[in-house]
Amino acid sequence: MNPYEIIEKYYEKGGDAYNILVDHSVSVTELALSMARKHPDLGLDLTFISEAAMLHDIGIFRTAAAVLHCFGEHPYICHGYLGAEIMRLEGYPLHALVCERHTGTGLSLAHILKENLPLPHRDMLPISKEEQLICFADKFFSKTHLGEQYTVEKARTKLLKFGDETIARFDEWCKIFL
Repeated sequence: MNPYEIIEKYYEKGGDAYNILVDHSVSVTELALSMARKHPDLGLDLTFISEAAMLHDIGIFRTAAAVLHCFGEHPYICHGYLGAEIMRLEGYPLHALVCERHTGTGLSLAHILKENLPLPHRDMLPISKEEQLICFADKFFSKTHLGEQYTVEKARTKLLKFGDETIARFDEWCKIFL
């Protein structure tokens, strides 16, 4: 599978949204692969990580995120499950799980209900080590400050507003992947 072929079905190659998506995704992919290679004991699937990390944000074009040159109709928080829908249509259900489960450090059904988020009512927590690793690597990069990699402290600080459950997952991933 070539992630760029899938991206180019939904984004104009060379367009602003395409460039933001690809730049961000390459950064996430490189960090995820670097961390995976440091932990051969985890037996992570490097090919899957490479593909899924490139595609984790494919749904952003369906959201209203003008700063990312995305002019869809959904709130940005929906980009994960919207990307999952795309990946299922493309025939990649495991890649779809990465899309759906990477928002924050994943979203529990309880959190979705408590915050009244406009998301399907189900757990969207990363389960496999590959899902967790891609979600973790994503926390070190923004789509609005391309090329800037956050420190662990800055990534953690950005997550504080999402509560103790989010921070606990992030801290656990620090122990596993760093």
